[in-house]
Amino acid sequence: MDVLYPRLLVRDFPACAAFYQAVLRELLGVEPARFLPGYASWDIEGQTGLSLFGRGMIAEAVGTADLPRAAQNPVQDSAMLVMKVDDVDKAADCLTRHGATVAAPPQDRPDWGPTLRTAHLRDPEGNLIEVQSY
Repeated sequence: MDVLYPRLLVRDFPACAAFYQAVLRELLGVEPARFLPGYASWDIEGQTGLSLFGRGMIAEAVGTADLPRAAQNPVQDSAMLVMKVDDVDKAADCLTRHGATVAAPPQDRPDWGPTLRTAHLRDPEGNLIEVQSY
């Protein structure tokens, strides 16, 4: 049973689905478990690890379709996806090859953990992703 997992509500479903399909295949060897118009999900060890849902579809479902689609001013991030990887530099390269933009390049983070190395990137929707190894 899927107990808790992230579901990203995205404006450009085709672009985000293509991005995550490519990077999750390359980094984790995972293929979509479900891929429907406006919805996709990837399972890891029999549990949903990530799902995408078209933002407009959920807005219709919960009655928020008439509200603005995005904040009018840039704001600090309120969530991020984190992927543990073997090699942060290679993972960051993989994400950028598939369309991610770098927010913070690969670097050691000894203040966060003695052997922690991270990179921060943004997916095609601007969602923050951290790749990490430790």
